[in-house]
Amino acid sequence: MSQNSLELHDAELTTPDLVILEMEAASKEDATAQLAARLHAAGRISDLRAFLDQVNSREHQMATGLPGGVGLPHARSEYVNQTSIAVGVTRFGYSLDFGAVDGPATLVLLMATPAQSFSEHLEVLATIARSLFKENFRESLRRAHDAEVIAELINSSLVFFDH
Repeated sequence: MSQNSLELHDAELTTPDLVILEMEAASKEDATAQLAARLHAAGRISDLRAFLDQVNSREHQMATGLPGGVGLPHARSEYVNQTSIAVGVTRFGYSLDFGAVDGPATLVLLMATPAQSFSEHLEVLATIARSLFKENFRESLRRAHDAEVIAELINSSLVFFDH
Protein backbone atom coordinates (compact mmCIF):
# COMPACT_ATOMS: atom_id res chain seq x y z
CA MET A 1 0.00 0.00 0.00
CA SER A 2 1.45 3.36 -0.96
CA GLN A 3 2.26 6.02 1.62
CA ASN A 4 -0.25 8.28 -0.09
CA SER A 5 -3.17 5.89 0.46
CA LEU A 6 -2.18 5.24 4.08
CA GLU A 7 -2.49 8.95 4.81
CA LEU A 8 -5.92 8.93 3.23
CA HIS A 9 -7.15 6.27 5.62
CA ASP A 10 -5.86 8.04 8.71
CA ALA A 11 -8.29 10.87 8.11
CA GLU A 12 -11.77 9.94 7.00
CA LEU A 13 -12.92 11.53 3.79
CA THR A 14 -16.30 12.28 5.22
CA THR A 15 -17.99 12.26 8.61
CA PRO A 16 -21.66 12.50 9.63
CA ASP A 17 -21.33 16.26 10.22
CA LEU A 18 -20.39 16.67 6.53
CA VAL A 19 -23.69 15.12 5.42
CA ILE A 20 -26.83 17.18 4.80
CA LEU A 21 -30.04 15.17 4.73
CA GLU A 22 -33.28 16.60 3.30
CA MET A 23 -31.25 19.38 1.64
CA GLU A 24 -33.26 22.26 0.24
CA ALA A 25 -31.22 24.21 -2.28
CA ALA A 26 -32.34 26.78 -4.83
CA SER A 27 -29.50 26.08 -7.28
CA LYS A 28 -26.33 24.06 -7.70
CA GLU A 29 -24.39 27.07 -6.35
CA ASP A 30 -26.59 27.14 -3.26
CA ALA A 31 -26.12 23.38 -2.73
CA THR A 32 -22.35 23.73 -3.14
CA ALA A 33 -22.28 26.66 -0.69
CA GLN A 34 -24.21 24.66 1.94
CA LEU A 35 -21.83 21.72 1.61
CA ALA A 36 -18.73 23.93 1.62
CA ALA A 37 -20.01 25.61 4.80
CA ARG A 38 -19.98 22.18 6.48
CA LEU A 39 -16.37 21.62 5.35
CA HIS A 40 -15.45 25.05 6.68
CA ALA A 41 -17.17 24.46 10.03
CA ALA A 42 -15.25 21.18 10.36
CA GLY A 43 -11.94 22.98 9.78
CA ARG A 44 -11.30 21.21 6.49
CA ILE A 45 -11.21 24.40 4.43
CA SER A 46 -9.68 27.67 5.60
CA ASP A 47 -11.38 30.28 3.38
CA LEU A 48 -14.98 29.54 2.48
CA ARG A 49 -15.54 32.36 -0.03
CA ALA A 50 -12.28 31.80 -1.92
CA PHE A 51 -12.86 28.04 -2.07
CA LEU A 52 -16.41 28.52 -3.39
CA ASP A 53 -15.13 30.87 -6.08
CA GLN A 54 -12.78 28.11 -7.24
CA VAL A 55 -15.47 25.42 -7.22
CA ASN A 56 -17.91 27.64 -9.13
CA SER A 57 -15.35 28.65 -11.76
CA ARG A 58 -14.45 24.97 -12.20
CA GLU A 59 -18.16 24.20 -12.60
CA HIS A 60 -18.47 26.88 -15.32
CA GLN A 61 -15.63 25.26 -17.28
CA MET A 62 -17.18 21.81 -17.24
CA ALA A 63 -20.45 20.40 -15.91
CA THR A 64 -20.05 17.86 -13.11
CA GLY A 65 -23.37 16.05 -13.40
CA LEU A 66 -23.16 12.26 -13.54
CA PRO A 67 -25.83 9.88 -14.86
CA GLY A 68 -28.44 8.80 -12.34
CA GLY A 69 -29.09 12.16 -10.69
CA VAL A 70 -25.69 12.96 -9.18
CA GLY A 71 -23.75 16.22 -8.96
CA LEU A 72 -20.04 15.93 -8.21
CA PRO A 73 -18.63 19.47 -7.88
CA HIS A 74 -14.95 19.43 -6.98
CA ALA A 75 -11.82 21.53 -6.69
CA ARG A 76 -8.18 21.25 -5.77
CA SER A 77 -7.42 24.29 -3.69
CA GLU A 78 -4.80 25.87 -1.46
CA TYR A 79 -7.65 26.54 1.00
CA VAL A 80 -8.26 22.81 1.59
CA ASN A 81 -6.49 21.22 4.57
CA GLN A 82 -7.35 17.56 3.87
CA THR A 83 -9.11 15.64 1.15
CA SER A 84 -12.80 15.68 2.05
CA ILE A 85 -16.21 14.90 0.65
CA ALA A 86 -19.40 16.60 1.84
CA VAL A 87 -22.67 14.95 0.83
CA GLY A 88 -26.12 16.38 0.26
CA VAL A 89 -29.28 14.35 -0.31
CA THR A 90 -32.08 16.62 -1.47
CA ARG A 91 -35.49 16.79 0.14
CA PHE A 92 -38.27 15.20 -1.92
CA GLY A 93 -39.27 17.57 -4.71
CA TYR A 94 -35.89 19.33 -4.85
CA SER A 95 -33.41 18.70 -7.63
CA LEU A 96 -30.45 20.62 -9.02
CA ASP A 97 -29.14 21.01 -12.54
CA PHE A 98 -25.49 19.96 -12.66
CA GLY A 99 -25.57 19.59 -16.44
CA ALA A 100 -26.05 15.82 -16.70
CA VAL A 101 -27.73 14.76 -19.93
CA ASP A 102 -30.26 12.54 -18.16
CA GLY A 103 -31.61 15.26 -15.87
CA PRO A 104 -31.11 16.99 -12.54
CA ALA A 105 -29.35 15.75 -9.41
CA THR A 106 -30.86 14.68 -6.11
CA LEU A 107 -27.50 13.59 -4.70
CA VAL A 108 -24.61 16.07 -4.47
CA LEU A 109 -21.06 15.24 -3.42
CA LEU A 110 -18.64 18.13 -3.01
CA MET A 111 -15.06 16.95 -3.17
CA ALA A 112 -12.28 19.17 -1.85
CA THR A 113 -8.59 18.31 -2.20
CA PRO A 114 -5.44 20.21 -1.17
CA ALA A 115 -3.79 21.99 -4.10
CA GLN A 116 -0.63 19.90 -4.00
CA SER A 117 -2.48 16.55 -3.97
CA PHE A 118 -2.86 16.17 -7.70
CA SER A 119 -2.67 12.37 -8.00
CA GLU A 120 -4.78 11.85 -4.87
CA HIS A 121 -7.42 14.20 -6.29
CA LEU A 122 -7.64 12.17 -9.50
CA GLU A 123 -7.65 8.81 -7.69
CA VAL A 124 -10.37 9.78 -5.24
CA LEU A 125 -12.43 11.45 -7.97
CA ALA A 126 -12.17 8.41 -10.26
CA THR A 127 -13.00 6.00 -7.44
CA ILE A 128 -16.00 7.90 -6.12
CA ALA A 129 -17.28 8.40 -9.68
CA ARG A 130 -16.95 4.65 -10.33
CA SER A 131 -19.01 3.92 -7.23
CA LEU A 132 -21.60 6.53 -8.20
CA PHE A 133 -22.08 4.94 -11.62
CA LYS A 134 -23.53 1.91 -9.79
CA GLU A 135 -27.26 2.30 -9.26
CA ASN A 136 -27.30 0.26 -6.04
CA PHE A 137 -24.65 2.55 -4.50
CA ARG A 138 -26.61 5.71 -5.44
CA GLU A 139 -29.83 4.20 -4.11
CA SER A 140 -28.14 3.18 -0.85
CA LEU A 141 -27.06 6.79 -0.32
CA ARG A 142 -30.53 8.13 -1.15
CA ARG A 143 -32.36 5.64 1.05
CA ALA A 144 -30.09 5.79 4.08
CA HIS A 145 -31.78 8.75 5.85
CA ASP A 146 -28.88 8.53 8.30
CA ALA A 147 -25.75 10.67 8.16
CA GLU A 148 -23.57 8.01 9.79
CA VAL A 149 -24.62 5.36 7.28
CA ILE A 150 -23.96 7.73 4.37
CA ALA A 151 -20.51 8.66 5.71
CA GLU A 152 -19.69 4.97 6.14
CA LEU A 153 -20.82 4.15 2.59
CA ILE A 154 -18.63 6.91 1.13
CA ASN A 155 -15.59 6.05 3.25
CA SER A 156 -15.84 2.33 2.59
CA SER A 157 -16.20 2.89 -1.17
CA LEU A 158 -12.72 4.44 -1.10
CA VAL A 159 -10.91 1.90 1.05
CA PHE A 160 -9.72 -0.11 -1.91
CA PHE A 161 -9.21 2.72 -4.35
CA ASP A 162 -5.52 2.07 -4.96
CA HIS A 163 -5.74 -1.57 -6.04
